Amino acid sequence: MTATKRLFDILFSLLLLALLWPVLLGIAVIILIRDGRPVIFRSERMRTVDQPFFLWKFRTMRNDAADSGVTGRDKAGRITRTGAYLRRKRLDELPQLWNILRGDISFVGPRPPLRRYVELFPDLYEDVLQSRPGVTGLATVVYHQHEEILLADCETAQETDRVYRARCVPQKAKLDLIYQQHRSLCLDWNIMLKTVSKPTPLKRKRRVKLPK
Repeated sequence: MTATKRLFDILFSLLLLALLWPVLLGIAVIILIRDGRPVIFRSERMRTVDQPFFLWKFRTMRNDAADSGVTGRDKAGRITRTGAYLRRKRLDELPQLWNILRGDISFVGPRPPLRRYVELFPDLYEDVLQSRPGVTGLATVVYHQHEEILLADCETAQETDRVYRARCVPQKAKLDLIYQQHRSLCLDWNIMLKTVSKPTPLKRKRRVKLPK
């Protein structure tokens, strides 16, 4: 399965690069003109509990040297207009085709975690990262929208981190381990199709202020 999956990753990523290079070039030019440099954002992620790599994305936020952790409401003001569109369509992920070719990640697997969370939950990620990380995965198609809703209510980086650790990490890990037990090319293909199909967005309930 591992060799077949890797062969699929290489061939399919080469095919997509051949087909989508005008899109990649166009997005890069638009970001350069509208938002300036850098066009590509590199984020350190973990391939295993002790093997880091740089994950590539199109830049979707204004630069901040102090940036760290996952994205919640505290970072929403830094997302550019171009970036908001790219995130909504998941086009910011396209440079990860290069990561797939390098073998850093696969098309399907657990999302590669930040070093901070691997260091906080080493035993958990020791199990989760037995599967090569992926651009998408079972946790992505099942839990991603719920995660966005949870983090959208977090107004500070500290609150975002606390909610992510307490509510997102364990739930995503459970789904990643379920994927690990049942992984197959057929399951991978179904997950990829669900990722690119447009889901019905979940609506976050507004907080209602009660009269005093």
